[in-house]
Amino acid sequence: MTKFLSLLFVLAAAASANAQTRAPAPTPAAPPVSPSASPTPAPSSPFDGQWKGTSDGGSCNAPLEYQLTIESGFVDGSAYDTTARGPVPNPNKSAPPPPGPGLWQIHGLAKSGGTFNLLSVASVKGTEHRRVQLTARSDGGGLVVTENGGCRRTARLARG
Repeated sequence: MTKFLSLLFVLAAAASANAQTRAPAPTPAAPPVSPSASPTPAPSSPFDGQWKGTSDGGSCNAPLEYQLTIESGFVDGSAYDTTARGPVPNPNKSAPPPPGPGLWQIHGLAKSGGTFNLLSVASVKGTEHRRVQLTARSDGGGLVVTENGGCRRTARLARG
């Protein structure tokens, strides 16, 4: 048993010594950098930043809470219905009314000098698909977003 343990110890030490004598892998050489080469910065937009605000209820009487991020003119954000509730008990066993969309995803391209269009898509279950075209415009230091269809809500957004 002791011969086996000593042999095992010698083999482990030899393997360890062999692993330590290997040369490290060569590091790849960095390409030469010319002084005139610099990355091109993304074009900025006067609308760049975080935008938040609340819409009126529109014809649906359901205000939306908007949170938009505009970076280099690209708009990405969401709007959610603050009145949306989860499932409720149905004591009369009739068909419940279909739930309205509670979350909207908003995308588009902000253009300075006038209005620009955004696309809003609702998160709903099943095969139902809801899309609403939005129009945004600058209003002083804020941004006004109006639904072109659906509930026809209008939101006034501020930076922050």
